[in-house]
Amino acid sequence: MTATVTVVRPGLLTTVQDLGRPGHAHLGVPRSGALDQPAHRLANRLVGNPAGAAALETTVLGCAVRVHRPVTVAVTGAPCTLRVDGRPAAWAAPVRLPAGALLDVGPATRGVRSYVAFAGGIATDPVLGSRSTDLLSGLGPAPLAAGDTLPLGEPLRPAAGADVVPCTAPPAEVVLPLVLGPRDDWFTARALATLARSRYHVSATSNRIGLRLDGPPLERASEGELPSEGMVLGAVQVPPSGHPVVFLADHPTTGGYPVIGVIPATALPAAAQAAPGTPVRFAPVHQRPLRDRD
Repeated sequence: MTATVTVVRPGLLTTVQDLGRPGHAHLGVPRSGALDQPAHRLANRLVGNPAGAAALETTVLGCAVRVHRPVTVAVTGAPCTLRVDGRPAAWAAPVRLPAGALLDVGPATRGVRSYVAFAGGIATDPVLGSRSTDLLSGLGPAPLAAGDTLPLGEPLRPAAGADVVPCTAPPAEVVLPLVLGPRDDWFTARALATLARSRYHVSATSNRIGLRLDGPPLERASEGELPSEGMVLGAVQVPPSGHPVVFLADHPTTGGYPVIGVIPATALPAAAQAAPGTPVRFAPVHQRPLRDRD
């Protein structure tokens, strides 16, 4: 009989995520996958899964699920309270659940997204090689709803034993390195100075597609229009409002607004865990000499 878990409380937005489906941008399909991949990988390691196993990604309010056979779970990412049948359980550590147990993942106490891994991984049908939910294209399982049942795979190896795991809380202020280009020449020197010196704040309209930022608008040097061109993970696109948008895992694969720079993938987990109101600063890196843009 297939092992399953049933969703009791889906939370604000809980999705199935693995490491995504790279290599399909030419088809208009984003990579998708876990936004905080180090946290996702750690949760899988703690329960003995390979790094690419599918897990749950919660958003702000956590979730609650009931397991129907004994299984080991681990929760990482945004710190939160865990309860098993009402009793406290350890965060960022393997926890053994008996058959019928209710696992309640509480609201994030800091950060945005927690990761819930089950030994054996979530075994929904893959689409284009991934089980990830993609909110932009609609591929993969739908966001979880109360009463949904998810299949689990067979555990491959025992859960990892560890006295200490590298798990840090999201920072109070996020500093994002930014490699300028390819369209930084569409902005004035004043705009680049504003980007480097200003403090932005995460907007409540942010989602898995992009981290939207409130703060000083960036002034364009050109008011023309770009033809649509390819977009990459971490691209910082500037729409007509002048407010930067950092593209995350479910980002569109093409776009017509200029990209002032790109954030390296290693810095994106911090962006993914930045709650609304979190201060954000950019640290631009110039790849070529600046010329007069005024």
